[in-house]
Amino acid sequence: MEITKQQFQPVDKTGTVKEAIVRPSLTYWQDAWRRLKKNKLAMFGLITLSLLIIFAVFGPIFSSNDYATQNYSIKNLKPNGEHWFGTDDFGRDLWVRVWWGTRISLFIGITAALIDLVVGVLYGGISAYYGGRVDDVMQRIIEIVYAIPFLLITILMIMTIGPGIWTIIIAYSITGWVPMARLVRGQMLTLKEQEYVLAARTLGAGSARIILKHLVPNALGLIIVQITFVVPSAIFVEAFLSFIGLGIRVPLASLGSLLSDGVAAIRLYPHRVIFPTAVFSLILLSFNVLGDGLRDALDPKMRK
Repeated sequence: MEITKQQFQPVDKTGTVKEAIVRPSLTYWQDAWRRLKKNKLAMFGLITLSLLIIFAVFGPIFSSNDYATQNYSIKNLKPNGEHWFGTDDFGRDLWVRVWWGTRISLFIGITAALIDLVVGVLYGGISAYYGGRVDDVMQRIIEIVYAIPFLLITILMIMTIGPGIWTIIIAYSITGWVPMARLVRGQMLTLKEQEYVLAARTLGAGSARIILKHLVPNALGLIIVQITFVVPSAIFVEAFLSFIGLGIRVPLASLGSLLSDGVAAIRLYPHRVIFPTAVFSLILLSFNVLGDGLRDALDPKMRK
């Protein structure tokens, strides 16, 4: 049977669907930021936290009062034009003291989180990478450290060093790095079996390079999310210690010490506890909702 040109019809090229880029070319972090911006609750936490940090740094500048100056003639004043948050039972301006306390609480939380980050990531990464007997010994050490009561460590540190900011940071850091180490270890056990790790080892990369250049960056999203939960945890611990009298000493102020002072006079002067409680609650809420948003944004499985 003879085949002729009349048996064929040319294809209409205008109606064909060609290959097209349906989404912009983005890096991993740009894509994570794009997803984070779509999370309204996480953005609320980020904006609120940014404002609180700005007020903690620059808030006392807007007042002519000092956080430690006592003036008994104006004690327990309600909020007014000169003292925006009122005064305490020593006549000290609560606006300045609340933002100074916020500054100290954030410093303690962020510093403790950074220590947990360094110690926990290195410890968990080494334990997971080498495995075997090294992993067994290091995990037994973690179990021993985790079994030590935190309050007992804090009391011993206070008796040895004395109460203060660095005492709380050191006491929290002694056991606070354990959850980070366990989390990193679990992630590293999965990552070290990937092909790129085998390729790096075949090409002669050392253990330190594989851990720091390949394993840790690929677990960075999980580590960042964990940090957002470690910071409010450390702030809460500081507030609890200051509330029971084991934390910050006068004339310094923290959110915990301000809450402790305000609770004693809550019936007569509720403003002394309302403002520290509001700031403290906003800090914890902001970190938690931001952590949830980062967990969704940094997880590639959540990509649509």
